[in-house]
Amino acid sequence: MLLTIEKVSILKGVAIFANIPDHVLAAIAGIVDMVDLTAGETFIEEGTIGNCMYIVIEGTVRVHSQGKTIITLGAGKSVGELAVLDPEPRSASVTAVTDTRLFRIDKPLFDEVMADRPEIAQGVIRALCERIREQGRLMADSGTPNT
Repeated sequence: MLLTIEKVSILKGVAIFANIPDHVLAAIAGIVDMVDLTAGETFIEEGTIGNCMYIVIEGTVRVHSQGKTIITLGAGKSVGELAVLDPEPRSASVTAVTDTRLFRIDKPLFDEVMADRPEIAQGVIRALCERIREQGRLMADSGTPNT
C-alpha cells in the first residue's frame, strides 16, 4: 500500500498530470486503485465500453488492434484516457508484456475530482494531443497511409 505522497510522486511523473499542483494530485491519489497483472494478461479489450484509465507504474504494456502493435508503453505512461472523457467502445486492446503494476482511475470518481479542478481536464487533453501526434509520426515512419 502506497502513501498519498508516494502516489502523488508517481502521478507527477505522468504527462497528463505533470503540470498539476501537488495538492490537486492528492485528490487524484485518493481515487486510484492499484492493479497487478501478470505478463500476457489483457486488461483492456478492443470494442468494450471503457469506464476507466490506467497509469503504468512498473512493467510494460502493448497497445494493439487486430493483431498489430500500435505502441508499447512503460512506467510513467497512461492508457485509456479517452474512456474517462467519453465512454465509447475501446479503440484497441492493451496487454501486459511483463508483470505489470498499474493505477486504475474510474470515470465516475475522476469526473468528481475533475469538476472541481479544470486543470486536470486540460492535462488529459494535452496528453491525448501528444498521443495522436506520436501515432501520426509512427504511421508516417512506417509508410502507413494517414487517411
